Order: sequence, then structure tokens, then C-alpha cells
Amino acid sequence: MTHNHHYHKIFLFLACIAAGFALIFVAGYLAPTFLAPLAIVVLTIGVIAVIIFALVLIFAGFKHLFHYYRH
Repeated sequence: MTHNHHYHKIFLFLACIAAGFALIFVAGYLAPTFLAPLAIVVLTIGVIAVIIFALVLIFAGFKHLFHYYRH
């Protein structure tokens, strides 16, 4: 895998985290409307997306760090 491709994946993961935060933001606007039952689903998906992709970024950082020191 080239370095350029690696950076594209990192930006994709950051975009996924931003999308998760956007879902959390949207859930706050859905709560006082008739779509309130949908708000908890949107909030849950947003929180899960943020947590998963943050963990993926942390794992990628550790992998890069230890790969760097191995050589």
C-alpha cells in the first residue's frame, strides 16, 4: 500500500467521524418533533460511528508508530 493511499484512508476515517457528529447534531433537532422515535436511532448510529472510527484511527496510529520503530 502506498503512502498516498494510506492518507486517503485516514481522511476517510476522519470524514466518517465528522458524519457521526453530524448525526448526533441532527438527532438533537429531531427530538422535539414528531420524528422523536427516530432521533434515538440516529443518535445511536452517530455515537457508534464516532466510537468505531476513533478506535480505528487510534489503532492505525499505533500500528504506524510501531511499524516505524521496527525498521
